[in-house]
Amino acid sequence: MRRVVFNQKGGVGKSSITCNLAAISAARGKRTLVVDLDPQGNSTHYLMGRPAAELDNNAADLLEQTLSFTVFNRRPEESFVHATPFKNLWVLPSSPELEFLERKLEAKHKIYKLREALKKLDQHFDDIYIDTAPALNFYTRSALIGAQRCLIPFDCDDFARQALYSIIHEIQELQEDHNPELSIEGIVANQFQARASLPAKLLAELEQEGLPVLSVRLSSSVKMKESHQCHQPLIHMAPRHPLTQQFEDLYRLLHGEPLAAEAAPTAQE
Repeated sequence: MRRVVFNQKGGVGKSSITCNLAAISAARGKRTLVVDLDPQGNSTHYLMGRPAAELDNNAADLLEQTLSFTVFNRRPEESFVHATPFKNLWVLPSSPELEFLERKLEAKHKIYKLREALKKLDQHFDDIYIDTAPALNFYTRSALIGAQRCLIPFDCDDFARQALYSIIHEIQELQEDHNPELSIEGIVANQFQARASLPAKLLAELEQEGLPVLSVRLSSSVKMKESHQCHQPLIHMAPRHPLTQQFEDLYRLLHGEPLAAEAAPTAQE
């Protein structure tokens, strides 16, 4: 499964959601790849413990070779993938060079090249998670064209709500014109504050409008910042923390499994 995590708004937790869902997938024994298409390289740094600029053989190198007229010297897609310190988890790293490369790729109409690469990587991985920049740029469109599912993080304020309608419209246009295989898997409420009335009210209104709001909410917690600092996904750093359990429930929900609360036996059973 190729899954992209996308929102044009920054600071909504795209990298955190991407990496933590991928880490859970890997911990379950699936060969899992994170593709980092954000030039900031947050997912790369989070999982590798090193800035993206320090890593050779990255997403920019992979895409740059598609500009060549000859195919004889092209390296296989899997040669650009790096193993992380975590079992079954790999990264196709970002690079600051993605910003400089974007105009060349766009001018040469290479919008489908990422999809071609991802389909080849499907042969080596069970699950692929794609992190994107907070912009509807060439790489984000490429990711949406190459993915099968899209998750939209949502940080529960009115500005984010207005942007959400635009995001869904853009995805639907890409579905119709370029990728009928793509579906919106759901809207993920992130940094959710259960005691505040506004987030719950906004989500209820979105549900009434028929939007695919997922039932699992990801709470706001300093534990996530600690996880970033330690370069360890929550499943490894704090497996029993409530936020970790929420991520595991989100993973279960996406895969049609019972949530932890549903699976647990009651006192009467």
